[in-house]
Amino acid sequence: MVRVREEHEAAFDEFAATAMPGLRRLALAWCRDGHRADDLVQDALERVYAAWPRVRRDGEPFAYARTTMLRRMISEGRRPWRRCEVVGLEPEVHDPLVEPDPALGLDLLAALAALPPRQRAVFLLRHVEDLGVAETAEVLRCSEGTVKSQTSHARAALRAHLGAAYAGRWAGDPAAGTPTTSSPTAGSGTGGRR
Repeated sequence: MVRVREEHEAAFDEFAATAMPGLRRLALAWCRDGHRADDLVQDALERVYAAWPRVRRDGEPFAYARTTMLRRMISEGRRPWRRCEVVGLEPEVHDPLVEPDPALGLDLLAALAALPPRQRAVFLLRHVEDLGVAETAEVLRCSEGTVKSQTSHARAALRAHLGAAYAGRWAGDPAAGTPTTSSPTAGSGTGGRR
């Protein structure tokens, strides 16, 4: 019994070490506060650990951790004490766990933070985590149509917030607002339908 527990703990420790940078990158893009991002990652890893035998058996521990963390982030955003704005703190630029993406400037982070929680979640899953429409819908427990419309609304809001300064960073027609991703479903649902 002790040996099995040690094997589970060793497997979880290995998973946590490899998953932490990706989870932290997503949490940092979500909240722009390194300390809160660390708390969100820690909370997600605690929940994964509590369900580790089942999660490990299912074979997708990172997907489970990401989904758990994302749902927790959305849930926390609904609480009144999280609606206050933190002023004066700049996002961490030199994070030892995560190399910053040079295309992700501070103004883009501010624009992402201004999005409603659902749009921000959809945008981050689609364009930071590079998930497809169906995968995003599964993570957020919503329809694919909702993912497409939330993506479209998020892109429109980002275009309005960022203006012409970021027009060159969008692939194709700058007015269409389709970001470059490696996802085969990138840009789906933005053909003017709402």
